[in-house]
Amino acid sequence: MPHFSIYEVQEEKTNSWFKISPERGGIVTSIGLHGQEILYLNEETFYDETSNVRGGIPILFPICDRLENNQYQIDNEIFTMKNHGFARNMPWTVKNVDKTNKFITLELISNEDTYSQYPFHFHLIFTFEICEGEFIMHQSYKNISGKMMPFYAGFHPYFKVDNKDIALITDAKKYLDVNDNKVKEIDSNLDLTKTQEALILLDTKEPKIMFPINPKQSLVLKYSREFNYMTLWSEPEKEFLCVEPWMAKPNSLNTKEDIQYIKPGEILHTFLTISLKER
Repeated sequence: MPHFSIYEVQEEKTNSWFKISPERGGIVTSIGLHGQEILYLNEETFYDETSNVRGGIPILFPICDRLENNQYQIDNEIFTMKNHGFARNMPWTVKNVDKTNKFITLELISNEDTYSQYPFHFHLIFTFEICEGEFIMHQSYKNISGKMMPFYAGFHPYFKVDNKDIALITDAKKYLDVNDNKVKEIDSNLDLTKTQEALILLDTKEPKIMFPINPKQSLVLKYSREFNYMTLWSEPEKEFLCVEPWMAKPNSLNTKEDIQYIKPGEILHTFLTISLKER
């Protein structure tokens, strides 16, 4: 069984913490808010280097979801990239650890492997922290290429939930049901108890969503406006619900919809916060 380093940051006064594994794609494996563990983690997939981790918070970059035939074209050249991009499967470097101030900073820099899939040079810096019982991720995406860099990032949190027939608090009115590829109205709870494919909220205006994780508590996600879509997904008979902020819909490197473009030398700063609220 491979060994992956785990860093833990704690905030004693709120009984909150998070754990993170830089070598395993910079994945957050555990978050505790006010004594309550909120993440699901399948440890078997975590320790299997050939598997995508089922659990924690995988980082999605430079794409969310899949490309048609796992391919896209840039400057008349065809490139191949797997589902959700490569950042979640690459070792990140620890840039700074400050347990006193309750944060850790990781970085990922382009290399020959990434360039063969994505012909741009980049420098990602992510800082993870606990502050007053809230988990915060600060993201910095820098283009160190000599040309415009297209991408659409996201996150894939696996939350532990008691019930997947959920009453969302969101301003979204419509969603794309990937199970039948139809756009539908949100007029009641969204039931992911038996769904195989995702539901993608299409028209959120306020960058915030709240949903129950047990009879007494709800989670609140707040995020940068660049995350245009919220994707809901689960697996039947599993005790998790994925509530995923995405910058764009699937296959956007081909459709050219909602893509973020960064000029050479410039940086895009974004954030995601997760907090626990009593119902």
